[in-house]
Amino acid sequence: QLQFVESGGGLVQPGGSLRLSCAAGGFTLSYYAIGWFRHAPGKEREGVSCLSRNDPSTYYVDSVKGRFTISRDNAKNEVYLEMMNLKPEDTAVYYCNTDPIRSAMWGQGTQVTVSS
Repeated sequence: QLQFVESGGGLVQPGGSLRLSCAAGGFTLSYYAIGWFRHAPGKEREGVSCLSRNDPSTYYVDSVKGRFTISRDNAKNEVYLEMMNLKPEDTAVYYCNTDPIRSAMWGQGTQVTVSS
């Protein structure tokens, strides 16, 4: 069964940076708009960023604007989320998926913890 595979998370101090990667073997990401989502304990899943399929239009939730950058490498079939100036409220499990979401393709996510 096709699933997304997220990686790159970790423990980082406030103000630090991380780069998340999203891959899906056998599934061509360049054919789809791809989004990053996060789920923090006690909160609902939140759409963080989205990258369109063709033109390079992007979406960012207000809380990450100016700090996060979404991009894709079609040759590597990967999508990335560059996160800078991380804050404790960014702590969550981060997932990628198509937009609109393909529920059957949710991966395990990657944990991002921002703490001193």
